[in-house]
Amino acid sequence: MTSDFIERIGRLLQKSPRYLLRRVGHEASMEVERWLAPIRVRTLTPSALAQRSGFSDVDDWWLSVSMRPPPHPRIHSAEALDSLAPGSTQEILSRAHRANVLEVDLLGSGATKLSDPIDWHVDIKTGRRWEPQFHRDIEYSNLDEPSDVKLPWELSRLQWAIPLGQAWMLTGDDRYALRARQIIEQWVIANPYGWTVNWACTMEPALRILSWVWLFFAFHDAPSWRDSSFRGTLLRTLYLHGDFVSRNLERADINGNHYTANAAGLVYVGLFFSGDETAARWASHGWTILNEEIQRQVCADGVDFEASIAYHRLVTELFTLPAIYRSRLGLHVSHDYRARLLAMARFVAAYSRVDGGVPLVGDADDGRALPLGCQSLNDHRYLIGLIGLMLSDESTLQLSSGPRDEVAWLLGIEAASSLPERATAPNLHSQVFPLGGFYILRHEEHHVFIDCGPLGLAGRGGHGHNDLLSLEIAIDGIPIVCDCGSYVYTASPEERNRFRSTSYHNTPQIDDEEINRFVSPRHLWSLRDDASPAVHLWSTNDYMTVFEGSHDGYARLPSPVTVRRRVTFHHADGRTEVNDMLEGAGVHKARVPWHLAPGVTVLELDRAEPEGRAGLAILCARGRRFQLAWTSPQPWVVCIESGRVSPSYGRAVPTQVVAMYRHGTLSTLDVSIRAIT
Repeated sequence: MTSDFIERIGRLLQKSPRYLLRRVGHEASMEVERWLAPIRVRTLTPSALAQRSGFSDVDDWWLSVSMRPPPHPRIHSAEALDSLAPGSTQEILSRAHRANVLEVDLLGSGATKLSDPIDWHVDIKTGRRWEPQFHRDIEYSNLDEPSDVKLPWELSRLQWAIPLGQAWMLTGDDRYALRARQIIEQWVIANPYGWTVNWACTMEPALRILSWVWLFFAFHDAPSWRDSSFRGTLLRTLYLHGDFVSRNLERADINGNHYTANAAGLVYVGLFFSGDETAARWASHGWTILNEEIQRQVCADGVDFEASIAYHRLVTELFTLPAIYRSRLGLHVSHDYRARLLAMARFVAAYSRVDGGVPLVGDADDGRALPLGCQSLNDHRYLIGLIGLMLSDESTLQLSSGPRDEVAWLLGIEAASSLPERATAPNLHSQVFPLGGFYILRHEEHHVFIDCGPLGLAGRGGHGHNDLLSLEIAIDGIPIVCDCGSYVYTASPEERNRFRSTSYHNTPQIDDEEINRFVSPRHLWSLRDDASPAVHLWSTNDYMTVFEGSHDGYARLPSPVTVRRRVTFHHADGRTEVNDMLEGAGVHKARVPWHLAPGVTVLELDRAEPEGRAGLAILCARGRRFQLAWTSPQPWVVCIESGRVSPSYGRAVPTQVVAMYRHGTLSTLDVSIRAIT
């Protein structure tokens, strides 16, 4: 009996009897599915499904579906698109060309040429394959091997093939439609219902639904898609995706983005097949889940409870896109649902820097619901205009800025053209999001982001990191101090745990301990909820903003320590002063790191006070110079260390860390960061 099995049993025994009963019932029904699913799937032929929906044949069924309002409009004018977002057409054609020759760049793989036919079950970075078998029998984590199941999953989402549909609409060149058809046909042959790694996590078929519905409406009238056999295959496969998701919902005692994705997929596939009674139940059930979960998962201040900026973007998309689809069909979206979406958009506006960059706080796996725009990966600003336009909210529209092509593909050229290229009521003042636990100090191009909130996923850890009181600092739009990001998940448990550890964040660490202890090195999404955050001061005026918070994550030590941090942000020049008060008795080892953003280098380190009570580092970034200075009543050892920052999943770039150490009685430490040229 393995320790993992014992721990799993222990966690189950902590659940409520109601949850356990539901879990046992679900497990039993899933085992029955092993035998019933193949029988059911054989009966759901294209012709049988067409007749169930009241059509004589597949072509009539196809025509009827294609005439319904699509979830998102089509764009046929390259000139109109380029007038809205210059260069978009060329970028789309470039991406479409790569997809056409089966070249992908997924999750840090670099440009990779796929085989033809495509191997849908392989990690293209390591060559590790998951052989086809019943989805419940597939062990996809493989923590003892350097493989990453996210690679075949990402490949099978077919988001990399979306530019083929965009290019077809803009050019009418049928080679794009032909390649898209070939990709879909290959996927269907290689991935029978419920029998490969691409069915092992329900979130994957749910997200495929979004992509495939979009591809249908992009290509439905393309010459290469007129074959009745292919039409039947596509419609049947989409229907089977709905069937699978509805039977394998990732429901837990605390639900997260997986369950949200399941629900979004049900809404999409249910509305797509409107007229079919089963599909109508999918749409209704999915929408009910979304209405329940948006209240549970999203705080009233608009912050997703998973404590990750990248996942806030994904979850915002998952709640927004089904609402858009319903609105296109004239269906109701409740006031409470709309209010949560608007709050989520306001949070996006607050955390986005003027250059479109965002804090690398919490996990990030490059996940998107339906990527259509050409903006950079970490630019989330399209969500502001998208939600503002969908809900006709003027105050949100005034916060909109950045590229508008994503909004054009989702709501239309005319709608996107009404958005300002720059915010007309800039959201450039300091703001507090107390329920989510994020504090944003900003003025014009200066931006400081502080985490002083609860552990992610309601205290479980999830996609949150050990980053209490950690911060990011940008001055004059230039990131100086940044979070290290996430890097990878199961591909390397060691790296996964490093990047979510305390030492990889800009927050004091005591005695090499974690703020929240790891449950185990192999539990990659769990942390013990050891630390309670507290905010003691939030004050802002025309000249400065002051934040002060603390946590008790080190209260469990034999000699307890409280970490208290005050941040004073000067609006005029972005100067940021950080005062760390380490309170407790006894002798301790303290480390306070400052992870520099990529492109920031240390030119010199000057210990102005020989015993280490004061000094400064001169930093260089984008041709500008900045000063990081420190003072303390006690000596500190300051050195420059090698660090890494992961701007996207699977990629880590080298950077430097200004690390400050003290071993002895605890002391205060004052650090100031400012521009000097």
